[in-house]
Amino acid sequence: MIRVLIADDQPLIRSALVGLLRHESDMEVIGEAADGAEAVAIARRERPDVVVMDLRMPGTDGITATRLLMNGELERIRVLVLTTFEDEENVLGALRAGASGFLGKGVDPAEIVRAVRTVHAGEELLSPAATRAVIRHSIEASRTPAVVRTLPADLTERETEILRLVGRGLSNDEIGAALFISPATAKTHINRTMTKLDAHDRAQLVIAAYESGLIAPGAD
Repeated sequence: MIRVLIADDQPLIRSALVGLLRHESDMEVIGEAADGAEAVAIARRERPDVVVMDLRMPGTDGITATRLLMNGELERIRVLVLTTFEDEENVLGALRAGASGFLGKGVDPAEIVRAVRTVHAGEELLSPAATRAVIRHSIEASRTPAVVRTLPADLTERETEILRLVGRGLSNDEIGAALFISPATAKTHINRTMTKLDAHDRAQLVIAAYESGLIAPGAD
C-alpha cells in the first residue's frame, strides 16, 4: 500500500483528494493537514510514503514544509506538489527544497493518481508548465557569461538522445514511444544518464540539455 498524506489549507480540496485516492486499491490516506507545520508533524508521526503538498498555506508554506521533510529521518518521503501556482519561482523553489513531482490543480484526477504512483516508484514528474518554467530559468541563465557544459565522454548515443527528449519535457512513456523501447527501459537509460551527469533529479537533466547545447533556446 502507498501511504499518502494530504496537505492543503482548503477543506474542499482535501476532501476531494481523499475521496479520489481512497478509491485506489493500492493507496491509503493516512492523514490530512491544513498547513505545512501540521504536515511535518503528521509525517514525523505516521511516516507516509508520499505527501501531496499544496504550496500556498497559512503559517508554514509548502516549500518550507518540503525542505523540513527532506532533512534527516524523513528524507525517504516523496513530496508531490499540487498547486494552482506553476510559476518559475514556485517550481524552482519546490524542486530545490526536494519535491519529486510538481502538478497544477487543473490536471485530470487520473493524472494525480498516476503522479502519486510515479513519485512513489522513485521517479520525478513535472507538469508541462513546470517543465517550461525550468526551461525558462535555464534560458535566462544562459544569457549570462558562462562556460557551456561539456557532456561526459562516456555518455552513449542513446543516452544523449534520452537527454534531449527529457529536455523537451517528455515523460518516460513518451520517450519509450519515441524510441520504440519500453518505459522501464527508458527509465533505466534516464537513471544511467543522471548518474553520468551527477544529476539529482529530472529538472537537472532538463537544464543540462540546454546548457550543453543539445536543445537551443526557443527550439521546439
